Amino acid sequence: MQAMPEATPKPTPKSIRQPRRRYSSPLRAAQADRTRAQVLAAAATCFEESGWAGTTVAAIAERAGVAVETIYSAFGSKKAVLRQVIDVAVVGDSEPVPLAEREVFTRLSEGARDARIDAGIEMLTDIHGRLAKVWRTVGEAAASDPEIDGWRVHWDEGRRVDTRRSMELILGEPVDDVTLDLLWGILSHEFYGMLVFDRGLDRGQYVERVHEAVIRLVAR
Repeated sequence: MQAMPEATPKPTPKSIRQPRRRYSSPLRAAQADRTRAQVLAAAATCFEESGWAGTTVAAIAERAGVAVETIYSAFGSKKAVLRQVIDVAVVGDSEPVPLAEREVFTRLSEGARDARIDAGIEMLTDIHGRLAKVWRTVGEAAASDPEIDGWRVHWDEGRRVDTRRSMELILGEPVDDVTLDLLWGILSHEFYGMLVFDRGLDRGQYVERVHEAVIRLVAR
């Protein structure tokens, strides 16, 4: 007679595999946010000083005081770090709020016209101070990476939209395409770099020249 197979013992409560609980806490989340901020600040400095080709993930990690694996885990790649550096530089923080929805932008419609123009130029100059050097790194990277070049085009198109929105808030009237194109060029990161990095103008001189250019354009 064939032997009957032994019955499989029923699992006891201790032998049943329990689903692993995800551990999270406000402290851990806050630490992760601080680490990301450290990495992005370090990356911005590295990109400004060494450019795209001269900056490695290892160099960013060393400056940030974290492991290389931490950067790959949080961002995935060097160019993903660059993308987030740009996003933070535009608005000045990591909050997911577009520039056009921030108070510094929406208040451009308040006050006298000259004061509104001054406020717009001051806002723009702050952005350039955070972004213009890294923007040169974007240009370098875009020359050899089609994906980064696509980001560059997208960012520039967005800047054109924001230029129209801001100038129409400031002027209280529509801006024609010819005037917009000229303002888009004059108010660009590249033009700031030419005047400040290449010509050696200080902030006050830059603001003065841009103010004069804007006044001449909108008074046509």
